[in-house]
Amino acid sequence: MNKKEKILIVDDEKIVRESLLHWFLDEGYIVDSAEDGESALKIFNNNNYNLVLVDLKMPGMSGLEVLKKIRSVDKDTIVIMITAFASVPTAIAALKEGAYDYVTKPIDPDELAHLVKKALEQSALRIENRQLKENLDEIGRHCNLIGESFQMKKIYEMIKTVAATDTTVMINGDNGTGKEIVAKAIHSRSARKYFPFISIKCSSLTEEMLESDLFGEEAGSPIGNTIRKKGKFELVNGGTLYLDEVSSISLKLQVEILNVLETKQFCRIGGDEIKKTNFRLIVANNVSLDGLVKAGRFREDLNYKLSVFAISIPPLRERGEDILLLAASFAKKFSDAMNKPVKEFSKEAVNFILGYDWPGNVRELENAIERAIVIGKGDFITVDDLPFHLSVPGFEPEDGRKSLSAIEKKYIHKVLNENNWNISRSAAILEIDRVTLYNKINKYKLRKNI
Repeated sequence: MNKKEKILIVDDEKIVRESLLHWFLDEGYIVDSAEDGESALKIFNNNNYNLVLVDLKMPGMSGLEVLKKIRSVDKDTIVIMITAFASVPTAIAALKEGAYDYVTKPIDPDELAHLVKKALEQSALRIENRQLKENLDEIGRHCNLIGESFQMKKIYEMIKTVAATDTTVMINGDNGTGKEIVAKAIHSRSARKYFPFISIKCSSLTEEMLESDLFGEEAGSPIGNTIRKKGKFELVNGGTLYLDEVSSISLKLQVEILNVLETKQFCRIGGDEIKKTNFRLIVANNVSLDGLVKAGRFREDLNYKLSVFAISIPPLRERGEDILLLAASFAKKFSDAMNKPVKEFSKEAVNFILGYDWPGNVRELENAIERAIVIGKGDFITVDDLPFHLSVPGFEPEDGRKSLSAIEKKYIHKVLNENNWNISRSAAILEIDRVTLYNKINKYKLRKNI
């Protein structure tokens, strides 16, 4: 055997001490011994032991006193008491002070070996779980939220405040601003952080698909599923459910979701068994639900339920002081992933990045820096490495104007005309949402060519 665990044996009886020493040496452990409490503590303080076997009755310092002092120094060390005078009061006293268990003399070596093995396995698992939780805590403290602007500092404070509660959260912001990252930061700082975080983009699913995804189905359900399927309400139990683009949820499903939020109960589609669930809901949207409520497309009662605590994420163009921090972070991220040296930005690239409007927000910046790391050849990231350096074939700024706004205006107008002013198609090509495109059209006073 090749065990690494260290054991300390403390007993004033030489024959017992030496017998135990040889038994555990033969088992492959690293073993030391001491004849009394004082010498045991000196040895213990100079070494890291996984387990200590201590005789309860010894001259001078008793085994119970040794136990207390060991536990005060290292709560992870397992202590098993040895006694020739087993009684309920002594056992209770030892266990109250943190002893793992106790054995009686004469000692059965097989029984003790089994007890020691079980105790060490449980201790190793406990330490591993604690380290895992500590790692998760560390991850939670760095949830890819980057920024030192006053807007981001306010968001950090709001995350800290609401994470300590179970309140439903509404996150508002344009596409690409990082709404899901904020949701994950809330989850990772909450008491639910060791349970699932499940994300659904509601706009990407039909009403029938979203209902099935949320509630699950019984075999032979009206939807036609032939096997039983667990839904997200069931799978997320204990954790956090994140619903993106909630404005796209149908009125029928809004009623059903509201009922789950109020009762914490639901049934699978095609079933009548009531299932209980316990989760925290975080929702996100890129348009105001108040307008949809007025238009009769969103339930007012559900809007109230979802908007108890709201966080608004500003577009990247309003967080100018964060742009270079984000760009540098993305450069390091993709350089590490591609095993390339981390590059700095040329002066021209810095000016360009700071001057660009970033209609696609943080997501657009991330994609731009990834491209720059992929295609860049020199020691610096240059303007030519960035995808929005608009050297587009057949396109030149009007009147020779080189400003970013002039370039953007001309390019957006070009894409709109090429797509016969189909807003959805043009927005997809420009990699921005429809609302942002309408804002650009109004900003630049663009008109359809006749």
